[in-house]
Amino acid sequence: MDLGLTGKRALVCASSKGLGLGCARALAEAGVDLVMNARGAEALEAVAEAIRGDFGVEVVTVACDVTTEEGQAKVLEAAGAVDILVNNAGGPPPGMWPDWERDDFIAALDANMLTPIALIKALVPGMMDRGWGRVVNITSQSVKSPIPVLGLSNSARAGLTGYVAGTSRQVAGKGVTINNLLPGIHATDRADSLDKGVADREGISVDEAKAQRCATIPAGRYGTKEEFGAACAFLCSQHAGFIVGQNILLDGGAVNATL
Repeated sequence: MDLGLTGKRALVCASSKGLGLGCARALAEAGVDLVMNARGAEALEAVAEAIRGDFGVEVVTVACDVTTEEGQAKVLEAAGAVDILVNNAGGPPPGMWPDWERDDFIAALDANMLTPIALIKALVPGMMDRGWGRVVNITSQSVKSPIPVLGLSNSARAGLTGYVAGTSRQVAGKGVTINNLLPGIHATDRADSLDKGVADREGISVDEAKAQRCATIPAGRYGTKEEFGAACAFLCSQHAGFIVGQNILLDGGAVNATL
């Protein structure tokens, strides 16, 4: 399928590994030039060089913390007039409701709600002027089915979801779509960290913790960054212009819901 993305330009945040990298590689395979962001310069440049070699697209790297105002300014200067924005940031640490204070919630909001909103506000007006644009926010299955130990993430990502629900309908008439991808457990560093937490808490091995979690997923496995990236690339494609303000689960069936 021709995604119609050859020659487009995308900003992909937190894209040196995990789901962000999966999205960057899928877009590059479709012919998209990239602006890639992550905090670690060495790892970021390594994956960028691999993408250049594999797909022959232009890749600009911006090593900074995009959740800060300074980082956002640096990323936006490098991005220029992008056609595609993929918002992504690591989730807040796990815990339980008595553990979190106001500062914990502010940090979660900055990373997982206010940063994507700031980038949307900065980049979507240009997309509207040009009559075409795509925004994909990587959120979490917890938006539809809250995860008790991820209450900070539940809260911040739900806030972004509410913002997108209203905003996406206001910009769709100008050829710009905004949608959210809701990952369940994928084989990333985040999953490894969560599995280790369960293993430490329950006195079992990491492999046993992973097996327990896989047993709760109808697909019987963790997702891959490649299949997640493919879903992102489709949402950015010429075929997805009628998909507006949606929350699309990629969770192997873990959320048990009719709608």
